[in-house]
Amino acid sequence: MKYIFAFFTTLALIVVGGFIYIYAQIRFDAYAIIDYKPKLTTQIFDRHGRLVANLFDKEHRLYASYDEIPARMIEALVAIEDTSFFEHGGINVEAIFRALIKDIKAMRLVEGASTLTQQLIKNIVLTREKTFRRKINEMVLAFKVESELTKEEILERYLNHVYFGHGFYGVKTAAMGYFDKELNELTIKEIAMLAGLPKAPSFYDPTKNLDHAIARSHQVLSRMRTLGWISEEEYIKALNESPKIYDKTLTQNRAPYVVDEVIKQLSSKVEDLKTGGYKVYLSIDLALQDAARKVIQDGVKAIIERSKDVNPDILNGALISMDVKSGEVLAMIGGADYKKSKFNRVIQSKRQPGSSFKPFIYLQALDAGYSPESKIPDISRVYENEDEEEDDWKPKNYAQTFDGLISLKTALKHSRNLATINLLSALGLDTVHRNLTKIGFKDLPFDLTIALGSFGISPWNYAKFYSAFPNMGVMVEPILITKIVDRFGYEKSFSTTKKRLTAPEQSYLMVDMLRTVVEEGTGRRARVDGIEIGGKTGTTNKNVDAWFCGFSPEVEVLVWFGNDDNTPMPKFATGGGVGAKPFAQFMQAFLKEYPQTARKFTIPPKVERTKIGGRDVFYTPTSPLPSPSAHQNGIADDGGLIF
Repeated sequence: MKYIFAFFTTLALIVVGGFIYIYAQIRFDAYAIIDYKPKLTTQIFDRHGRLVANLFDKEHRLYASYDEIPARMIEALVAIEDTSFFEHGGINVEAIFRALIKDIKAMRLVEGASTLTQQLIKNIVLTREKTFRRKINEMVLAFKVESELTKEEILERYLNHVYFGHGFYGVKTAAMGYFDKELNELTIKEIAMLAGLPKAPSFYDPTKNLDHAIARSHQVLSRMRTLGWISEEEYIKALNESPKIYDKTLTQNRAPYVVDEVIKQLSSKVEDLKTGGYKVYLSIDLALQDAARKVIQDGVKAIIERSKDVNPDILNGALISMDVKSGEVLAMIGGADYKKSKFNRVIQSKRQPGSSFKPFIYLQALDAGYSPESKIPDISRVYENEDEEEDDWKPKNYAQTFDGLISLKTALKHSRNLATINLLSALGLDTVHRNLTKIGFKDLPFDLTIALGSFGISPWNYAKFYSAFPNMGVMVEPILITKIVDRFGYEKSFSTTKKRLTAPEQSYLMVDMLRTVVEEGTGRRARVDGIEIGGKTGTTNKNVDAWFCGFSPEVEVLVWFGNDDNTPMPKFATGGGVGAKPFAQFMQAFLKEYPQTARKFTIPPKVERTKIGGRDVFYTPTSPLPSPSAHQNGIADDGGLIF
């Protein structure tokens, strides 16, 4: 008897000593569970809170606190996986002995008897190999975890970490992915399907094996009924239910050009962008984003269908729309087909703006004392090239005609190249170049070709300058990201920067001139019923670029078409011919989404109005009406020669 006691005492000491030894070796592994910090998906939302995209690194996981998880979900999980979860201390001794007998008979591990706590440990810390050593480690860690965490904390970690198939980690991710529902919206049948997935997530994936997933859910429901956790009525109702299953991409990226730019802008500010579980709120409107994509795709298609000489592999388009007061970008399409080309032509390209740049020359004239009614010569001139090997420059009007003395307003309305070049000459190239550089234009050539927009600029940067017209003289920088919230609820907001370009009254004169472009001039196809529109067409030499830059009182839209290799498009592909219509179509979509938008431009206090020839004429103290004698003699308002 003495020897038997000694034997068991020694055995107990060996077991305890072994336990202590193993615990000393692996106890720190438990802190991966105790101080649980999983990789979390960052979500991007539009201005109305609609999901734009998910960003993640390897594991797509949306976190749900214990309070978010329905009680039925806990019941379903415990019922099918670990009925005595709330009674045991980490391991189920009865289940272990039952499994041990089966393992001894088979002379190998055939049954696990793992509790939810052990399953959690196996998922986070240990491997899935079936060895006695791993099983012992698992049990030791289970005791440690249970001593440090509450049952609710263990369940929260389990349901957020475990894999539910189809690339979904965590129950919230699975609910949104499979059923497009928040956890509190799930039915009992849907809950049962989710609770049954962790056992074999790929096999029970309802997007692949719906029959097996339903059969597994019925096992869960049956177990819940047996335990008395659902009634017979609830059981029958759940059996007869047929959940709607979704099979979406994990990223659900609805605006890839936008998302790429968001990642680019945030990568330098947020190190763990794809694993930190941030919520990023954007200024874009997904409905307008979809509308913008359609008008660009339709525009490219229309050009291709109209000409057999077009190469569809290089023809492309882009669009940016912005709130002119806040700078918030409402839509951005960097190309006709993201799958074919990820190059964002709104931000990464630099294309010549052509005649769409003329308003900035005319604004210089207005601020220098000219009036929209001042006369300038629309006549031909030859500019000699100092380099004898180079041809002289002989600019022409698009229509190959000359109109003589015409008003600034008429010259801009019909986009007269010669009148604009002569105006630039009168203003002084050095003065205009200096002023344009001062307000932010870059890489401007120091010659008269700047009157025709002979430099490169991205639509993104161009939108900033164009915002000054409808925004009564104030330029606003475009912004995409309005707010970012981290997993702890800390918010950081973003806003635009602003810079005054001209006085409100001077800006309104330009708005009125650009309204005439749309109402009577080259931009007539951009007209939209029920709202005042201003804008300017732009077509570069040999139809390489076609622009329409337009605006209403509250929103601007820049549209561009061209070949990616800078080769000419067909002759009909002008700013007014192919750019204005997509603008109008987008504005119609905008009005449908925002019918409350301002429909008329507000006239600033210093703007005066009179009637000349039955039409409204506007002027300001800086830009007074010219005298009749000045018109007749070709003299500028400041006393200098107009040409």
